[in-house]
Amino acid sequence: MTRAERTRSTSPQQTPSLFPTVPRHRDREAPDAPPVRGPSQPEAGLVGIARLAAASPRAEAKRGTEYFLLPVRSILNRCDSDRVPFTWTVNPYRGCEFGCRYCYARYTHEYMELDAAEFERKVYVKQDAGALAARDLATQKVWGEHIAIGTATDPYQPAEREFGATRAILEQMAAREGLSLSITTKSNQVVHDLDLLRSINARSALYINITVTTLRPRLARLLEPRAPRPDLRLAAVETLREAGLAVGVFAMPVLPGLTDSEADLDALARAARDAGAQWFAASALFLMPSSQKHFLGFLQQKFPRLARKYGEWYARSAYAPEAYRREIAERVARLRARYTLRPRPDHVEERLAWHSPQLPLALGDVPAARVPPGSGDAPAPPPQVEMIL
Repeated sequence: MTRAERTRSTSPQQTPSLFPTVPRHRDREAPDAPPVRGPSQPEAGLVGIARLAAASPRAEAKRGTEYFLLPVRSILNRCDSDRVPFTWTVNPYRGCEFGCRYCYARYTHEYMELDAAEFERKVYVKQDAGALAARDLATQKVWGEHIAIGTATDPYQPAEREFGATRAILEQMAAREGLSLSITTKSNQVVHDLDLLRSINARSALYINITVTTLRPRLARLLEPRAPRPDLRLAAVETLREAGLAVGVFAMPVLPGLTDSEADLDALARAARDAGAQWFAASALFLMPSSQKHFLGFLQQKFPRLARKYGEWYARSAYAPEAYRREIAERVARLRARYTLRPRPDHVEERLAWHSPQLPLALGDVPAARVPPGSGDAPAPPPQVEMIL
């Protein structure tokens, strides 16, 4: 049993997180577990996503980060966990230049035989994102299912300005009706796609989550070195709300001893309310083994008095102690009540019918396999879904 498997098997199943168990987000080519590679194993011995990554050409290098073009088979990836409220995930990039010290997704670089510390230094751009998204969205398997964008890496990290993979995907989503989508980002760059977001929102269910962990700019710079300032993210919330979009704030993760005080969380919830956020969610730090080494080293350097406590808390589990998680959940619930914020977007009351531009108007001419089950002359509406984003 691997260390990660031991962590999952001993971790509590119930947490106050909106994403109770963090699923594995990986591309179709990735193996079921990181391949074990001995010191003498040749490069040719790599398989799956590791071999693709090794062969990916370098496209550019900026700000100390190398960008590579990664060929993948699909843009939509099925989520492995039945404990999360979405079936499909979209991560246009592997790796993230924001370099958040605590990021749980660092483990995804291990599937490419890269060190977790290279997560922000080697960013892989998924090739042909728009064309692949068009193909994936035209298949039956995604009809009526929620698609979560930005679950592992930020879709609006700096690479988006250079490569536009996220925008290419959104362009395909804007051409369809009846989708159920969420976008999660730490970046105010999301407002640059306001035209597409409006188009999507007019025809589909769209929810946008802006992550803000602290209002203190100096602390934010230490924790999230290249992410936009907290005030810029809150300004993005305001802009998106003024455009009529559904937007909330994620205070995730809550970092023990750093961002968890009553005063800090109160200020953050109040700022979210003032920016027009409709929901406010928070959960305690989830620290996977691949991220633990990186984050504990950072704490030892910058916050040595906290390093020992973190080491004790996360020695046997990726989760903070249950009592602490319960305390944070109760604190956040009080703040939501104080500022009239919801814990998540409203439930979807209407049933959205799928209308794909790939399908001819005369559905009677479409082969039966291309029409959702239960249809006669028109696609059956997807089942009502509960949005817990």
